Amino acid sequence: MRTGLIAKKLGMSRVFDANGKHVPVTVLKVDGCQVTAVQTKEKNGYTAVQLGAGKKKVSRISKAERGHFAKANVEPKAKVVEFRVDEKNLLEVGAELCASHFVVGQYVDVTGVTIGRGFQGAMKRWNFSGLRATHGVSVSHRSPGSTGMRQDPGRVFKNKKMPGHMGAASRTMVNLRVVAIDAEHGLIMVNGAVHGYKGSWVTVKDAMKKALPKDAPKPAGLKAKA
Repeated sequence: MRTGLIAKKLGMSRVFDANGKHVPVTVLKVDGCQVTAVQTKEKNGYTAVQLGAGKKKVSRISKAERGHFAKANVEPKAKVVEFRVDEKNLLEVGAELCASHFVVGQYVDVTGVTIGRGFQGAMKRWNFSGLRATHGVSVSHRSPGSTGMRQDPGRVFKNKKMPGHMGAASRTMVNLRVVAIDAEHGLIMVNGAVHGYKGSWVTVKDAMKKALPKDAPKPAGLKAKA
């Protein structure tokens, strides 16, 4: 199991394959993705790699965070994520990863935070059809309808689909194919949509339900030192 990457969602576009068919893609940018800490079996009880990406002003981070980044000898990061890895795929603190960590044709799982919609009704939140437009229905055309029974059991069951807060939840799109990679500019283009708004942070990992390509770099795709 290899580490994943932290990327920023730039938006959607399209590319054309060899047959001239257009393929919708989401463009993800990997920039300044560095190892900020390493968890080992002996010290922490498990093996993992902590990555940081983006830039953050020193005045905007806490004293504890400042010391953490100083210990790793890296600039303050805007986003920090930990990835579980095998012991043989551990990396050195300070190592920088690049877009070539993935290869064209492989499948990845992308996790992001959905766009927040605030408080929404049952029709928008759960795609309910609503009540009829005529035949006795007045005022409550967009209401969810009946939510419970009569005296027995006399309550509404838990997890009933009802109006409430929508969005702003972590969701994962699985088995997205990597269509193209621009290592020079740190771009990864995956087929299909990815959760989150433009400019949001997402994590990209090797697909759990697909085999890892043999030409995928191990332990990781590292950026060459200048």
